[in-house]
Amino acid sequence: MQQKLVLKPIVLAIALTSSCAGFAAPVFVNHFTVSGTATDLAPNPGGTGGANVNRLGGFGSDFFYDRNQDVYYGLNDRGAGGGVYSYDTRVQKFKLDVNSTTGAIGNFKLIDTIQFKDGANSFNGLNPGSLNGDKSLLGRSLDPEGFVVGRNGNFYVSDEYGPSVKEFRPDGSFIRSFTTPANILPKANGTPNFVDGRPVLTTGRQDNRGFEGLTISPDGKKMYAMLQDPLVNEGDPDGRRSRNLRIVEFDVASGLSTKQFVYQTESLADLNARVPDDTFGNNAQGRNIGISAIIALNDKEFLIIERDNRGAGVDDPTGAVSVASKRIYKISIDGASDVSALDLTGTNDLPVGVTPVSKTLYFDVAEALKAQGIPIAEKLEGITVGRQLDDGSYALILGTDNDFSVTQDGEAVQFDVCTDGITSAQVALDSACPAGLNLLPSYLFSIKADDLNYAQPQGVPEPGLTMLMALGLAGLGAMRARPPINR
Repeated sequence: MQQKLVLKPIVLAIALTSSCAGFAAPVFVNHFTVSGTATDLAPNPGGTGGANVNRLGGFGSDFFYDRNQDVYYGLNDRGAGGGVYSYDTRVQKFKLDVNSTTGAIGNFKLIDTIQFKDGANSFNGLNPGSLNGDKSLLGRSLDPEGFVVGRNGNFYVSDEYGPSVKEFRPDGSFIRSFTTPANILPKANGTPNFVDGRPVLTTGRQDNRGFEGLTISPDGKKMYAMLQDPLVNEGDPDGRRSRNLRIVEFDVASGLSTKQFVYQTESLADLNARVPDDTFGNNAQGRNIGISAIIALNDKEFLIIERDNRGAGVDDPTGAVSVASKRIYKISIDGASDVSALDLTGTNDLPVGVTPVSKTLYFDVAEALKAQGIPIAEKLEGITVGRQLDDGSYALILGTDNDFSVTQDGEAVQFDVCTDGITSAQVALDSACPAGLNLLPSYLFSIKADDLNYAQPQGVPEPGLTMLMALGLAGLGAMRARPPINR
């Protein structure tokens, strides 16, 4: 189906961080919007659609650029409604034009919608209690938040419910789940509970704060899943007041975790200094501030999106509340402590001798958007290193999750959220917005970056090429084995 796009003019680049020696600072290039009314290519039984069937929303939950195919993937989250409405989870495959000189993006074209399935059954966005009738059974409940394509062409998806990492074939069929470390699993007094939050949960990930980000090492051997916020028990008095969240390293071949690292979010004091009229409460550090995405640059360095829960979204359609953070940080695990066996229950501090990942500000997205008069969306969640440009730099592609432009009331009744950026209204789901108002769009951004120290992922040769390489190597071996020719 044709997508309704609102293309925006190229924005002149503005540098917002200091440059490294020999490199230009990253610069904001341009953006465009995908209409909130656009639809995807999922099966549409009986011709009926809507927010819970085939609305193209939420697909900025994560981005991945497959440079072997020159295609992008945009991951949908669990659907509209916060896990209380049925939604077949999926990923969107699309093409994107990138100007090889400027890095400007345009001409978004959806080419496939791939649903995640286990046999004939779809993985669903309903929470485990609603889907399975059992809060301790994860089953096919899936809240997708992180996405990568491996060297084998398979999809790897991280989710918040488990939190879990799952492997799928390129057609979306399920292969296996990785083994989540025991200290990460949500439990209520030792019993798994994938639905409730505090104070019912006593250990493990906070509710709706699971594996928000996922990335893979350039050689394809290691996977890194990142929690959005601290564990529910790791803080004083709980994770809501802690800065310490975890990055989990997995061995791809075995699916077992090998290490854990601590990432520290920006302090609440520094955030509140930027928004003196709209400060965060003391219990917001480990709940309203967190990460949205992670992408590996090389074996040691990564980019992280760190953000607050403010900005234009279903809860604040006009973006009235001051935004404190929408930032990209560059981090390194080199020298960071393995904290797999470390328990931070009851403390907001790290023990002496424990080193978190190092961290430096790479690009302030909120400041760039503010400088250009572009709305700052609440959920900046997708990031990928796109095409390499003519001068050797890269187009860094970012995206937002618009929550399908749907909210709900206390009785779980859904409403569409309409706005013009100044006023807003809630209307019956899948009905027309009032004149002059529109559903919240999805935003895509391009940043030109030439200081990434980026190691391109190692791809897998096509089958025909693999055969040719094998024949070529065999031929070389035969030539070496021949006796010398006497002349």
